[in-house]
Amino acid sequence: MPKKIRLGIIGGGGDSLIGVLHRVASFINDNYEIVGAVFNPDYEHNIAFAKEIDVPTNRIYKDFDTLIEEELKLPEDERIQVCSVLTPNFLHFPMAKKLLDNGFHVICEKPMTMDYEEAKILQEAHRNSGKVFALTHTYTGYPMVRQMREMIKNGELGKIHKVDARYYQGWINTVIHDKEKRSSVWRLDPTKAGISSCMGDIGVHAFNMVEFTTGLQVKSLLCDFNYLYEDNQMDVDGTVLIRMGEHVKGVIRGSQVATGEENGLAIAIYGEKGALRWEQEKPNFLYKMSDTEPVQIYKPGHAYNSELSLGASKMPPGHPEGIFDSMANIYLGAAKAIRGEQYNDGEFPTMEDGVRGMNFIEGTVASHKQGNVWVEMD
Repeated sequence: MPKKIRLGIIGGGGDSLIGVLHRVASFINDNYEIVGAVFNPDYEHNIAFAKEIDVPTNRIYKDFDTLIEEELKLPEDERIQVCSVLTPNFLHFPMAKKLLDNGFHVICEKPMTMDYEEAKILQEAHRNSGKVFALTHTYTGYPMVRQMREMIKNGELGKIHKVDARYYQGWINTVIHDKEKRSSVWRLDPTKAGISSCMGDIGVHAFNMVEFTTGLQVKSLLCDFNYLYEDNQMDVDGTVLIRMGEHVKGVIRGSQVATGEENGLAIAIYGEKGALRWEQEKPNFLYKMSDTEPVQIYKPGHAYNSELSLGASKMPPGHPEGIFDSMANIYLGAAKAIRGEQYNDGEFPTMEDGVRGMNFIEGTVASHKQGNVWVEMD
């Protein structure tokens, strides 16, 4: 077993859901060891949290800039190799860029940047750095999503006709209907979250799933948002029509006010020979449908699955795996790339996925603001 990769963590302290998801994911395949961090902007809380999760405090730094400065003083075989950026959205770009510019690999939460222009600047920094950049579109790590991708790539659906992706949640209902709350939550603050709430947070996951599974790119889109209140600047619901070719069209639906919904990401791809459907809340089931045969159900861990899917399964068939395992598969792919090992290009989302995502988010906002018109993507 190669020596563990030295991992730094930026953000994700306290009761952060995303923090525990990343930490557990980094441990699952025994590839990483957390050696340094800035979990929290408050240094005392930072140290206390490190002790709570049993991370040595000698490389727990007071802030991000100090982490960079002090780590660069260490011999190359001791310093952090890769940093996970788990901060609020507005910090992703400056932190990821400084890490790349100083020779660190990066694993970054999405959205990658605050806007498309920043994404292109970061893309150039990445090219110049020669380092690995992984973007944590978590759901691409599920074995059955990867199976879906490989089946489509192998032509099992034939020519794609229609795509339908949705991501429905209801969590923001407890915030949006209270004037004081909706004015204080960072997700609804464009200075911290970016220009979009719903599409920037969850709609972009559905967009990424469409391009990841089909291998096609969205060429143009038309969007209609709902803000619910005049004083709210950020979309909390939206529907996006997409064109991926002259006869390849579809819809991406996102909502943070879908009452009663929990984490309702789902995707269906329809082709001339058949169709595939997958739901995040039932991740072990991939449905293959046709007009001439009964519905087939694919499940993880079986020999009939693709190499990419089997590589993402850690348990025998019938043992459920979930979102921690999905994120762990992204960390596993990044570990292979960091070590210079051979890997499938579907093992982790890349800088290109981040740039495409920001292009999509800006396109949806532009389409809505211009009166719900078709907007071309780059």
